[in-house]
Amino acid sequence: MRNPSRPPLSPEAQAVINATGLSRRTLMRGLLAGGAFVAGGGVLAACGTKPAKKSDAEKAACVGTDASATEKKINFSNWPLYIDVDENDDKKRPSLDAFTAKTGIAVSYTEDINDNNEFFGKVRNQLQQCQSIDRDIMVLTDWMASRVVGLGWVQPFDTAKTPNFTKNVLATLRNRPWDKDMNHAAPWQSGLTGIAFNGKVTKEVRTIDELLTRSDLKGKIAVLTEMRDTVGLVLLSMGKDPAKVTDAEYDAALEKLKKAVDSGQIRKFTGNDYKEDLAKGDLAACIAWSGDVIQLAAEEGSQVKFVTPEEGLMLWSDNMMIPAPATHKANVEQLIDYFYDPAVAAQVAASVNYICPVQGAQDAMTKIDPDLATNPLIFPDAATLAKAHSFKALTEDEDKKYAAKFESVRGA
Repeated sequence: MRNPSRPPLSPEAQAVINATGLSRRTLMRGLLAGGAFVAGGGVLAACGTKPAKKSDAEKAACVGTDASATEKKINFSNWPLYIDVDENDDKKRPSLDAFTAKTGIAVSYTEDINDNNEFFGKVRNQLQQCQSIDRDIMVLTDWMASRVVGLGWVQPFDTAKTPNFTKNVLATLRNRPWDKDMNHAAPWQSGLTGIAFNGKVTKEVRTIDELLTRSDLKGKIAVLTEMRDTVGLVLLSMGKDPAKVTDAEYDAALEKLKKAVDSGQIRKFTGNDYKEDLAKGDLAACIAWSGDVIQLAAEEGSQVKFVTPEEGLMLWSDNMMIPAPATHKANVEQLIDYFYDPAVAAQVAASVNYICPVQGAQDAMTKIDPDLATNPLIFPDAATLAKAHSFKALTEDEDKKYAAKFESVRGA
């Protein structure tokens, strides 16, 4: 099992994130090398003028001309360490190599998405002006995916060319409100947010209230810098639905979180760099992402465990999308269809350990790793999914307001 650690952001990069109120959600371990564009102008662009929604006529005029027939290539932007790699050479990605061998389409795969807001700031000016961003696929989390679909900044794919996707995408990921026709976003992976604890230093933590108030955990817990995950779980602990949160409910959840900050209960807010501290026992417990905890738990001697809070879990997905100016749509359709082959999907899931969005992959996983095939954090059963909740889709103005309040509570 691969388990590289992720270096922290540079002080300069963290200062920019703190100043702009951006979230710092990284799904997997690893970091875009050096955070190069974080300290440059890309992030600051996210704080500019409000992006304009394109009309239907503008959307049609903004779609790039497909050159797939003569250009057998794809430029693919994804999050760090979010695909299978060769055990002996982490620069090789077996599933992509097999795709190229099968189709003749070369894939330039770049791990340059470190944060949704950050990436949005990097590409928004070009997409708004119908200019190329030199990418044929970008992978965005539900709430950001919903935003760019609404703005008209992505082009639809032809579902007739992606029969595996149409047939095999999980029922829970079909006909989402912002993509009812299922032709703008193909889920890459999904995940759950809950509680993790280290059994070497504490007893089980069963609820968010325990995490935020138990005296033996004081100064030994962390919560996530991703607002939707942390506040979503606090809302659930109050009996509120994150998918229908009101301003008053949001403020009440922040007040509850602030009490835990002011009392010293919360040691820090983290990205997924909580892993190292949790594994060492420097943190006793934290709000955590399912895939990270699966990998920590697999380490020899580990007593790190993932807990479904009694109040419920947060659920999210990251989605493959085709930017409107992209010029290799037909090539991308082949790639989407390829990764929705259950055998290929199982191969990726065995490496990344997040929820696999492909029906049939669980059976295929039994040939790769029978233990993973029965893991409900990779292949959730109905009972697990019944406890999973999503955060309300926010407008850009709401997002800015909610983020600013959250950053104030965490002292950023």
